[in-house]
Amino acid sequence: MDDRAVHVSDSDAFTLALERDPGLRATIVAVASLDRAPDWERLVDRLDRATRTLPTFRQRLVPSPLRLATPRWVTDPDFDLAWHLRRIAVPEGGGPDAVLEIARASAMAAFDPARPLWTFTLVEGLADGSAALVLKVHHALTDGIGGVQIAAHVVDLDRAGVDLGPPPPAPEPERTSPLGDLAEALGHDARRVAGAASGALRTFPATALAAARDPLGAASGAVADARSVLRMVRPVTDTRSPVMRDRSLVRHLERVDVPMPYLRQAADRIGGTLNDAFVGGLAGGLRRYHEHHGASVESLRVTMPISVRADDDEIGGNHVTLVRFDLPVGIEHPQERMWRIHEICREQRAERGIDRSEAIAAALNLLPVSVTGGMLRHVDLLASNVPGLPGEVFLAGAKVIGFHAYGATLGSAANITLMSYAGTACIGVNTDAAAVPDPSVFAHCLRQGFAELLT
Repeated sequence: MDDRAVHVSDSDAFTLALERDPGLRATIVAVASLDRAPDWERLVDRLDRATRTLPTFRQRLVPSPLRLATPRWVTDPDFDLAWHLRRIAVPEGGGPDAVLEIARASAMAAFDPARPLWTFTLVEGLADGSAALVLKVHHALTDGIGGVQIAAHVVDLDRAGVDLGPPPPAPEPERTSPLGDLAEALGHDARRVAGAASGALRTFPATALAAARDPLGAASGAVADARSVLRMVRPVTDTRSPVMRDRSLVRHLERVDVPMPYLRQAADRIGGTLNDAFVGGLAGGLRRYHEHHGASVESLRVTMPISVRADDDEIGGNHVTLVRFDLPVGIEHPQERMWRIHEICREQRAERGIDRSEAIAAALNLLPVSVTGGMLRHVDLLASNVPGLPGEVFLAGAKVIGFHAYGATLGSAANITLMSYAGTACIGVNTDAAAVPDPSVFAHCLRQGFAELLT
């Protein structure tokens, strides 16, 4: 088995270590809104098949002895689909708010570390006959793009669906023992050292030749690499927002929908990207939220994930690195604001340190959680833009009419995630209740920010 698929990355190990602080859990929650209740037996069958096709969903994380290596995935010998796939009904007359309340409670609850890190809950009994599926997964299991890849194994292109034939066999549990785990961890470390040495030997001739031909250029490149890494890990000791300062363990979920064609038109006006329009709308909404509270702010500290997924990476998994930058919220003119954001995001994607994100994470793993967690709590906002499914899909006979993802706040005041679906920018807003005590006002300001952008 490929060792990369057994052990989590240093980035995931860093995220898992942070969870010693419950305010820094990396839990992703999503809500798939359905036009009606799906066929339960079909849903169970499709999820069972998916867990056989994607064995990580039948695996739990096991820490390595003495923390000699990062945690590894091991097939759960007690895997029980009925524990992970649940079915509940809301009280009579319940609607979307009842679904969001279920999702909110799910987002605040910790995973059972003895089981695979996911649960799906079918919510039925809504007043208009609709239903919803609340999905909860750990970030170590998948990132946003990986989640879309996984969805392709569950959904259909019409109500009837297709017969996929017999399911693949379930993965066999591995035998584990204390001595075996210790030997495996030591072997993993040995392979990593050997791999690093082999890579260095392969690249050394070219590197040495380049340095001989252009010693000044090689030296300046090394300095540029070092500066880039320092920019990515520089400590932060203050919170930019004068309003969103407090932190707690309570979360609130809201959703904002924006037509995708409007966002693309706004981006086209500056020759930019959809992400420029998304972040530009957020900046306008955040400026309005601070003005609502009688405060003005020129910039906020924002963290955004950048995908480092390669073509040969496995389906699912977490393949993102985080970049941190100052978001200009004080620029009132929408197009000027978008253009400035376009330049900032272009600079962030070109950071030389991105290729060294795993090494950075390994170094951060050596720091106490109190230190890294303290820095994360000085981030004002996490924002993520995930390309979703372009057309309508169906889940066990029910049509998916909306899909909103709610990323973990990870110490920040809010996480705002855009998941495109069938021509709509479905924006999930996850806020820390201490930082944003008025989540409906916050969501209203975001809607105004996007309206300003579109007009």
